[in-house]
Amino acid sequence: MLSSLDTKCKKYEDLPTGQFYDLTLLQNSVLLDVRSAGEFEAGRIKGARNIDVSSRDFLGQLEKLPKDKTYLVYCRSGNRSGMACQIMADLGFKNVKNLQRGLMTWPFGVE
Repeated sequence: MLSSLDTKCKKYEDLPTGQFYDLTLLQNSVLLDVRSAGEFEAGRIKGARNIDVSSRDFLGQLEKLPKDKTYLVYCRSGNRSGMACQIMADLGFKNVKNLQRGLMTWPFGVE
């Protein structure tokens, strides 16, 4: 019962890898990696921008982003990116997508 309540409260969408990948190909999409800088440097999805959800300036960095884009957000497992997606949605970002189960299940390679 609690999980159905959690789903209704979400203001973003969890996507499986295939759908997430398809959206990375669209021009209006912005790919955000919300892991630490060290994790980002160790390997990321091509074209991703790093904004660490744990950094003190996370909200300040988000405020600089246009809210009319589609944001594709990921982390290692999907937990931090889910938190980041909720924060973004609460700030007024309308089209925010989370990579289900994160980069651990990404079959398309990293750079």
